[in-house]
Amino acid sequence: MSKTMNPVVHFEMPAADRKRMAQFYQKAFGWQTEMLGPEMNDYVVVTTTESDDNGPKNPGAINGGFYTKKEDWPAQYPSVVIAVDDIKSAIKTVTDAGGKILGDPMEIPGVGQYVSFFDTEGNRVSMLQPAPRMTVRPKSESYRADSNLK
Repeated sequence: MSKTMNPVVHFEMPAADRKRMAQFYQKAFGWQTEMLGPEMNDYVVVTTTESDDNGPKNPGAINGGFYTKKEDWPAQYPSVVIAVDDIKSAIKTVTDAGGKILGDPMEIPGVGQYVSFFDTEGNRVSMLQPAPRMTVRPKSESYRADSNLK
């Protein structure tokens, strides 16, 4: 009778200056960062907790990333990424619930299908259908959306 919940698995924050932002979070909170290149849109992978190949070792902890602010992108604010089993089905569910999908799902190599949306309150949130070899079960294995971007 209970429906499976979809966990928050990642966070994202925009940066006008990714190096400055990475240095701030390294100094202020001890987070580790990895600067990716232009082939990955200059994304910054952020590790906030002790992690291994399966993601965070501490249950409930998540990692994230910084993306470069762009003038033509909507709602560039801190947001969360929610894991879903089937992104096409989740898009329909979000739309039926009153959300607005922002573009088409994109393939993140080695990670999965990703798309952002506005919820009913105007918050920008994202969904990720992890690549088949990844598991997303918060009670059994942790997952880090950025673990295979290296």
